[in-house]
Amino acid sequence: QVQLVESGGGLVQPGGSLRLSCAASGRTSSIYSMGWFRQGPGKEREFVASMSGFPTGTYYADSVKGRFTVSRDNAKNTVDLQMSYLEPEDTALYFCVALRRFRPVEAIRSNPDWWGQGTQVTVSS
Repeated sequence: QVQLVESGGGLVQPGGSLRLSCAASGRTSSIYSMGWFRQGPGKEREFVASMSGFPTGTYYADSVKGRFTVSRDNAKNTVDLQMSYLEPEDTALYFCVALRRFRPVEAIRSNPDWWGQGTQVTVSS
């Protein structure tokens, strides 16, 4: 089993920035890819960004390209999401997710294996 714990959420003004972090524990050797989903008020849960192990690669949702950056520290079993130029539409509960080894890399965007509890991000003036 893998456990994921998010941190760093909070209230930020439009145009501001925020950095989210996620720490994995348990059977971390089973993890291939890590990333983020979000769910805003009245919206369905959607994929945001991810970074895979070897072969290394990233995915970004079109809505966050150029504004968000995902990074990963394999030694610490963490993944971060640097969010800049935040908009009210970015307000959501952000979930850390992980994909197990030997699964297709694109599955992180549709069917990850493990989920965190979420951290709230609110963008408002």
